[in-house]
Amino acid sequence: MSQAIVSSSEKILDLIPQRPPFVLVDSIYEHNEREILSGFTVPEGHILVNHKNELLESGVIEHFAQSIALHQGYNFFLRNEPAPVGYIGSIKNIEIFELPKVGEELRTRIKVLQQIMGVTMVSGEVFLNGRLIARGEMRTIVAKEME
Repeated sequence: MSQAIVSSSEKILDLIPQRPPFVLVDSIYEHNEREILSGFTVPEGHILVNHKNELLESGVIEHFAQSIALHQGYNFFLRNEPAPVGYIGSIKNIEIFELPKVGEELRTRIKVLQQIMGVTMVSGEVFLNGRLIARGEMRTIVAKEME
């Protein structure tokens, strides 16, 4: 198993706009300009964990979206710029085959397909113990600061 290049919760919070209890990423394993491999270990009592101790479908989708934010935030960090705030613009062809349980770690690979004028289109795959448990595409939009 690969070693995380970022796993400090404080550092992760510097890279994404989300705040506890709604944080669904906790590590970066691989990163380059067009891809990221993120991680998230499902904690007990998380707001998106159901009575069966499974992360809800909405949690898997939000983890996917936060992996995109983490990629963008880390890109900005490497350029010594503040991380942007973004929004989900669209979700396409999301398939979820299995829900992770408390204590299990998701590993998600996000690949940037296209970036233009603040809009990023990505494809992604979510893995649990090496098994594909979700995949799809998402479009995010970076918010412009109000002046």
